[in-house]
Amino acid sequence: MIDVFLKPTRRQWLMGATALVAVSLTAPAAHAQSRAETLRYVTGAVVNTLDPTMPGSTREAFAVSLSTYDRLVSFGRKQLNGKWVFDLDTVRGELAESYDVSPDGLKITFHLRKDAKFQDGTPVTAEDVKWSLDRAVTANSLAKAQLLTGSLTSPEQFKVIDPYTFEVTLPKPDKLALPNLATVYPVIFNSKVAKAHATADDPWAQNWLKENTAGSGAFVIETFKPAEQVILKRNDAWNRGPANSQAAFKRLIVQTVPEASTRANLVERGDADIVIDLQPTDAAALEAKGKLKVISTPQYNAISFISFNNKIPPFDNVNVRKAIAYALPYDDMFKAALFGRGFALYGATWTDGKAPSGGFPIPQPVKLDLAKAKEYLAAAGMPDGFSTTFSFNVGQANVAEPMAALLKESLAKIGIKVEIQKLPDAQMSTLINEKKLPFFTENIVAWLPSMDYFYRNFYIGNIRWNYSSLDNPQITEIAQAARFEQDKAKYEAMGRELNTLNFEIMPQIPIWQASQDAVMAPSIEGYTYQFHRQVDYRDLSRK
Repeated sequence: MIDVFLKPTRRQWLMGATALVAVSLTAPAAHAQSRAETLRYVTGAVVNTLDPTMPGSTREAFAVSLSTYDRLVSFGRKQLNGKWVFDLDTVRGELAESYDVSPDGLKITFHLRKDAKFQDGTPVTAEDVKWSLDRAVTANSLAKAQLLTGSLTSPEQFKVIDPYTFEVTLPKPDKLALPNLATVYPVIFNSKVAKAHATADDPWAQNWLKENTAGSGAFVIETFKPAEQVILKRNDAWNRGPANSQAAFKRLIVQTVPEASTRANLVERGDADIVIDLQPTDAAALEAKGKLKVISTPQYNAISFISFNNKIPPFDNVNVRKAIAYALPYDDMFKAALFGRGFALYGATWTDGKAPSGGFPIPQPVKLDLAKAKEYLAAAGMPDGFSTTFSFNVGQANVAEPMAALLKESLAKIGIKVEIQKLPDAQMSTLINEKKLPFFTENIVAWLPSMDYFYRNFYIGNIRWNYSSLDNPQITEIAQAARFEQDKAKYEAMGRELNTLNFEIMPQIPIWQASQDAVMAPSIEGYTYQFHRQVDYRDLSRK
C-alpha cells in the first residue's frame, strides 16, 4: 500500500476548530470518567469514514478502525535505534490465538479465540472471517488491490474448517500473504449485522458501514461527526491488549484542529495528550523546552526523494541524473527542511560501487561534489547546462520549499537553471499520474517495507507510483522473482543486485527518511511507530 494523506477543506478545518471548543467544554460534564481516563488526540486531518476499506479513507480513519475492529493477526514490535516500531517479520495473533503455516507454504490455518465477541455480544466465528475476507477481495474497495500484493485474490482461497478454524490457500508461497492480513484493510466484520444492512445494489453494506460499525475492537463509537471529531468509549469485553488486558483508556477523543501551531499549544497546555503531525520547527521547540515527551522516529517504511521522469529529455540521460545527484547540497537541505530530524540516505561509502546490503532503502554513496557533477554534465553533452522546472506539492511546502531553494542555488553553480513550481495537491497528483512532471520531489510509504515490495510498487510498470517511469527489464525480472524467493541468502543477494543496479541507473535520488515526531504528555506511555503512520490508541496508557 502507498500511503495517501488527504487534507481537510477550509470548511472542515473551521468545523474541526469549533468542535474542539465544544468537546473541551462538554465532555467532562457529560461523562463520569476523569480526565486521566480519557485520551485526547488532535490532528490536522480528518476522520472521513468508519470503514477503512473505502476509497479516499484518510490515515486518521485507519487509526479509528484499528480501535473499533480486530483482524486475524497484527504486527509485533521491535526496537530500531532505540525507538519502538512495528515489526514486519513478527506477526502475532489478534482474533487468531495461533496460526500454522504448512511445510510447502501454501496453506495458513488460523485457530480463532473462543472468547472473542463482537460488540453486540455475539461470538466471532470462522463464518464471519470468511465473509469479511470475501468482501475484502471482491468489493470495490482499497482492500482488493492491497491483498493482491500477498496473492490473496479470490474467495475460493478462504475456507471455513469449523466454527473456530479458518484456512487460507495460496497459489504459491508468498512471504507477504500473512503480513497483508495484519494491515488496516482485512478487518473482521460481524457478518450477520453487515448482511442485515446490505442491499441488491450494495451487497457488502458499504454505504451503511461508512457511518456505522460492526466490529469486535477495543473501542465502541459513541459520536461520529465526519471531518470534525470522533468520540469512542472502551469496550470492556475486549481483552486483546498486553497480558489479555482491556484498553487502558475508558474514553478516546479524536479531533480535527487544522492549525499546527494550535495543536502544539494544546498539547503544551495539557488540553491534548498526543499529536504526531506538527511542523518540525514546533516539535523541535517543544522538545527543547523539556516539559513534554517527544519521540522522534525515522519513518523506516517511508522515503523522500528527488525524482526525474526518465523518459523526458534531458532526464532520459543517466549522466544528467548523476550530475544532479552530485550537485545537491544534502546536508544543508536536511538541516533547512527537517532540522536534521530524520535518517539521511546520502553520504554512504560502498566498496567497488556494490551495494553493501539487500535491504531497501539504504544510504547512497553520493555527496555534494560540484567538480564531479560538472564532469557528468559534460559527459551528457551539456557542459553549459540547461533550463528546467522543479515541482513540489504546496501541501508539503514547509519541508519542500527550503529544500527547493537550496537545490536551485546549487544547480545554478553547474549551469542548470531551475524554475520552482509550487503545485496544488490535485494538480500535482494529476501531472504525476499523467507522467508530465520532469523533475520534482515526492514521498513514498510502503506498509510492508520488504525490499521486493518497494521495487515492485515503485520501479516497475506504467503505474502512478513508478514516479521515475523506469522501464528496466533486469530490475523487473529480479524484483518479480524476489517476491517468491524463500531462501533468505538468495533473497539478500537479489536485494544487493537490485540496489547496485538502481544506483547505476539512478532513476531517482533517495534523500532521507523524515522522522515522525510524536509529542505527548509526559504521563503517556506505550507509543509505537506503526506502518500506517498513525497512533494505535490501544498501545497507549497513562502512568
